Amino acid sequence: MKTGLSQHTSMRQELRVNPRLYQAMDMLYMPMMDLQQHLKQELLANPFLELLEAEEETPEQAAADQEKEQKEKEQKEKEDEVDWEEILLNGFEVGGTREQYEQLEYTEPVTVMTRDLMDHLRDQLQMLDLTPRQLLLGEEFLGNINEEGYLAASLEEILGSINQLVAERFEEGEKTGEPPLYSMAEVEDMLKVLQKLDPPGIGARDLRECLLIQLDEEGDTQSLTYRLVRDAFPDLIAHRWNDLAKKLGVEPIAVQSAADELARLDPKPGLKYSSGSDGYITPDLIVDKIGTRYQVFLNDTGMPRLRLSRSYQEIARDKKKMTPENREFIASKMNSANWMLQAIEQRRQTMLKVMNFIVDRQRDFFEKGVEYLKPLTLREVAEVINMHESTVSRVTNEKYVQTPRGVLPLKFFFSSALSTASGEDASARSIRAKLQKLVGDENHSKPLTDQQIVHLFQEQGIQIARRTVAKYRDQLGILPARMRKRV
Repeated sequence: MKTGLSQHTSMRQELRVNPRLYQAMDMLYMPMMDLQQHLKQELLANPFLELLEAEEETPEQAAADQEKEQKEKEQKEKEDEVDWEEILLNGFEVGGTREQYEQLEYTEPVTVMTRDLMDHLRDQLQMLDLTPRQLLLGEEFLGNINEEGYLAASLEEILGSINQLVAERFEEGEKTGEPPLYSMAEVEDMLKVLQKLDPPGIGARDLRECLLIQLDEEGDTQSLTYRLVRDAFPDLIAHRWNDLAKKLGVEPIAVQSAADELARLDPKPGLKYSSGSDGYITPDLIVDKIGTRYQVFLNDTGMPRLRLSRSYQEIARDKKKMTPENREFIASKMNSANWMLQAIEQRRQTMLKVMNFIVDRQRDFFEKGVEYLKPLTLREVAEVINMHESTVSRVTNEKYVQTPRGVLPLKFFFSSALSTASGEDASARSIRAKLQKLVGDENHSKPLTDQQIVHLFQEQGIQIARRTVAKYRDQLGILPARMRKRV
């Protein structure tokens, strides 16, 4: 064996993706809001890109914008017009309040920090006549209240945790003797205090206790509803109406009526103080019905309109005055700017192609509703528009479209297929919609079983297994027939 360093040459094939291609795929993946931020950053980083100002738009664009602005102005003037004749004859009570017709100073609403459940409970604890020792224990309880308002730790765990804290503070103070540990009686007393706070049901350890606390707060401790929750909760949640009627000595219909009263209670009282912010969606595409046709538009109103900077292009032409480093920098930025504009247009065309195909395929959905949604896969779209399936996946991921039937994710239009007697496939999403309608229209005294639903689908020419019906029913949150039955 020969040892030492040596060199040799070989040939092999490798597939390498251009970094710009990676960036193009990322742009295709970006929702509208993310793309806006990305283009603003590119605008700052590349001097060869500049904003296309409104006055520099084409005559056709300018005319369209002017017409739109005129219509909006006329609409606003019409809305702001005051019927003074009606006000003079009938007064402000008929025509509206005085404030509607007086010039008022407008104040822009400002988002402020909201107080969450912990703040709400802590304020109430501090208003009570509690000792510092009790307040410390109360804080330990608050730290174990989850977002839904339930106590997420056992009393034993809370006792162990608070006593460990007391022991650590006692040692830090270098005191002698035994630390003043809490007893289980103190923990139980504090739980009762906590469960008296607002909102009713707070601090419960399970759903049954939560409902009992709310009924007790209303003084409803002698009703049949209270007895159902207190004495027969397992049978109640299983909807065993006849068993409950025999156990409590009442008619089954009375049990059902008492159970219906629970609907007014809040099973998750803490959520009303949840600090979660509202989620706002900006649709990437718009589908609008104009006449008898559905038109697809890209919602790029807020997107920066970019073009190559004319001034920097003139500088780039005079290469004789540049150093090699400057020429390299300018060539790099120029190519990057050209590629960015091409990538934006490519993204635009790709999204329009995909959405136009979806609209053509799902026209029955737009006309008649979700029950007429057809099965569709990414591969089908990719084959028709001559693109790779992964490209279509990027286009549809986290994208939304505004349609006459609401704002929907693009993924909504894709679902698996079930065979029918006519030879056409039915969308799984439309099957779920039909299932929900069947259950909604059923006789509550004789609810449809899964097998009966299978037979009804077969009468409509849809072949579906009973286990599939059960799976779709669970996904829709529909109870089994036995639990849906009413007396």
